[in-house]
Amino acid sequence: MVGFIKKGMAIMFASLCFLFSGISVLAQEVPSDYQEVLKTLDRKGDFKAGVLKVNIPRNDLKMTIQGFPTPTPFGFGGWVAFTKASDGSEVMMGDLVLLQEEVNPVMSALLEHGIEITALHNHFFWDEPHVFFMHVHGMGKAADLAQRVKPALELIGHVKPVATAPASSGGTPIDTAKIAKIVGHEGEQNGAVYKITIGRDDLGVKEHGAVINARMGLNTWAAFVGTQVDAVVAGDVAMLESEVTPVLKTLRKNGLDVVAIHHHMIEDRPVVIFLHYWGRGPADKLASGFKAALDELGQGAPAHGMAGHSGSSTEEAVDIAGAVEVTSEKDCGCGQCAAKGCEPCKGKNCHYCVAKALAAAKSSSDKTPAQPN
Repeated sequence: MVGFIKKGMAIMFASLCFLFSGISVLAQEVPSDYQEVLKTLDRKGDFKAGVLKVNIPRNDLKMTIQGFPTPTPFGFGGWVAFTKASDGSEVMMGDLVLLQEEVNPVMSALLEHGIEITALHNHFFWDEPHVFFMHVHGMGKAADLAQRVKPALELIGHVKPVATAPASSGGTPIDTAKIAKIVGHEGEQNGAVYKITIGRDDLGVKEHGAVINARMGLNTWAAFVGTQVDAVVAGDVAMLESEVTPVLKTLRKNGLDVVAIHHHMIEDRPVVIFLHYWGRGPADKLASGFKAALDELGQGAPAHGMAGHSGSSTEEAVDIAGAVEVTSEKDCGCGQCAAKGCEPCKGKNCHYCVAKALAAAKSSSDKTPAQPN
């Protein structure tokens, strides 16, 4: 009997040794650059499937949904993750769980350090306290990315809500003519609200052959209400992917809060991202902030938009326009993009060239167009 017990203890001891040695081996498998990331961020994480995932849980929040207690693992465990790109650089993505008052300070800290914000939205209704989820992206070396994201992560849980003052009961009404002059576009008055709406016809977006214009929702707008010295503004900005970060930086620089970043459409080409914003202050200042963001639109066309398709002559454009008549699909199959070695779409999204062709054809409508080959 004694021998049996001794044998059992020996097996148990051997098993424990194997278990602890396994844990040690697992820790050693974390690449050294990722160990430095964990050290820099002073966070826990794990390494699986070639990905280092760093945990940023909101254990400081006592969350409820419709009054039902919901622990952190239920959906409030923020994170950033790192993995190697094919060229050896690092891809970082993440999802941060933020209180309303944390969103814009964290966003500013990320933007200031070269980290992109790719989405901002809610995951729940009836959550208390109300939280938002911010998706982030970065490229570079692991150690550098950790240093760049750290200032934003350090703000989480440490931003105090800003005290708000009640709206002014009187004062000079908003000077809508002045607002229109600052923005460079006329608006419409609807009761106490003055709203300016600007389309993105420059993008040439179509769906099943239908032109998607401002009336269909492809627009940027700003709505003003209040007085000249105490007004609020809210609005929506329609952006190409390349315009998102410049617009975000500009809005934050001008004291406007970003409240959402998302899609309004699927399968749209070019891809259009929409953000919603809010601000309070003197009407002129709010209008100037909106104008500054507006000025960022259309600047990235050579890199992402129609102008990025190299060297289409008018004759070539007419050929493409003719090809569009053959099919209403997004890819007209003319092969011009691929033939020209177009970098933005690699020949897959010929509708960029289609939009350019139609614009060229319109501008030279007094000429007889050539027949397609």
